[in-house]
Amino acid sequence: MSKFVRSSKFRHVYGSPFKRQDCYDNIRVTRNSWDSNYCDVNNKFLAVITESSGGGAFIVLPLEKQGKLKTDTPIVTGHTSAVLDVAWNPFNDNELASCAEDATIRIWTIPDGGLTENLKEADVVLNGHTRKVGQIVWHPTVRGLLFSVSNDTTVRAWNSSTGEQLKQYEGFGDVVYCLSFNYKGNRFAVVSKDKKLRVFDVHSEKMLKEVLAHKGSKASRCVYLSAANEEELVVTTGFSESSERQCTLWSEDLEVKESLRIDTSSGLLFPFYDPYLKILYLAGKGDGNIRYYEVTRNAPYIHYLSEFKSDKPQRGFGFLPKRACRTEACEIARFYKLHSTNFVEPIQMVVPRKSELFQDDLYPECAGDEPSLEIEDFLAGKDAAPKLVSLKEGFSSQKGVVQASPSLNTNKKNELKDFADDVEQLKEQLKSARLELKKKDAEIAKLRAELGDNKGM
Repeated sequence: MSKFVRSSKFRHVYGSPFKRQDCYDNIRVTRNSWDSNYCDVNNKFLAVITESSGGGAFIVLPLEKQGKLKTDTPIVTGHTSAVLDVAWNPFNDNELASCAEDATIRIWTIPDGGLTENLKEADVVLNGHTRKVGQIVWHPTVRGLLFSVSNDTTVRAWNSSTGEQLKQYEGFGDVVYCLSFNYKGNRFAVVSKDKKLRVFDVHSEKMLKEVLAHKGSKASRCVYLSAANEEELVVTTGFSESSERQCTLWSEDLEVKESLRIDTSSGLLFPFYDPYLKILYLAGKGDGNIRYYEVTRNAPYIHYLSEFKSDKPQRGFGFLPKRACRTEACEIARFYKLHSTNFVEPIQMVVPRKSELFQDDLYPECAGDEPSLEIEDFLAGKDAAPKLVSLKEGFSSQKGVVQASPSLNTNKKNELKDFADDVEQLKEQLKSARLELKKKDAEIAKLRAELGDNKGM
């Protein structure tokens, strides 16, 4: 009996890591045992949590600043204990939030071009949590609305501009591991240490549904799989009682649609979802693999596509916003892989296409950097879908500046500049060598002349 192979335009998607010279080297990635991505990336910057003595710190780099960093590269400090998570504001590429074991959340402004000196004073400090804050998530449609997840078993909503706490969500039973918003941001899903998956109404602060998710005792993660005019699904990753890694797809009513047994590795699986192409990525912490699947609304729901494999283990991941992907290279996603050997390696997911024309089917309209609502609208109970932008002519920010992530063209230009500099340096060295050679020839001629005179005598 022949094995049926499902047809899909994503069957041949492959992962392509950047060359070592195009990575970010000499970054002392944190060795904290907290299950976090440890970094975040947007159109302009890469932020990575680093090792720090006497407090918490992270480094912020312009995306184009590739190569080996100097030891005196500026960092962001200010937290009094280890930083656990960082998150870029989706509506302001220069604004970054961080949270730490000191139970605070801090808001920072990063200047264009990056830092020129250490940044110690935050714009705003959000105080209220009584235990460490492990995750921060910006609301997907409301300007300046930040959610925090803490070990004090609460989730809180904040006005990032004023530091005011707006809402507080309780009833989790134990430490919350992860939070994810749906498409409009009127609900969020959370998984917690009591092994439950819960869905909350953002406005009423009430829990709508809960269910036992994964029976294993290790940490778990969740992500909403939702887009416009579609059934809202939730994916969770965790462990079975026998310590197998699992991935489970849940319906809106939190009924199991499909459950996958992945393997017996011990590292947590971090889920990332592209709602525009319906691709789910599972990146394993502690191993070097990234699996990817196509998700449909009909059974069977999760279709395995392929896997990026590496023998280099990963400590964390950044996931580039869709609007920053390189459309001319058919790049549909890009990960920033944190290596334990102190460097960050971008890995682009590419759909092989021969044509260099814009591929409409790979780049439908996606969320831009303009919010749909203000905080006043949110407090009034309003909801709205994200404002979408077209990538056909390249993405332009609200400020009217075209924002481009490092591309192969950029890298080639950098290589060409470096090569040209090397050539100029070699020319100078050659010029000096020629002058030195002339001097030596003159000295030899003089010695020969003296030797001839001595023979004549």
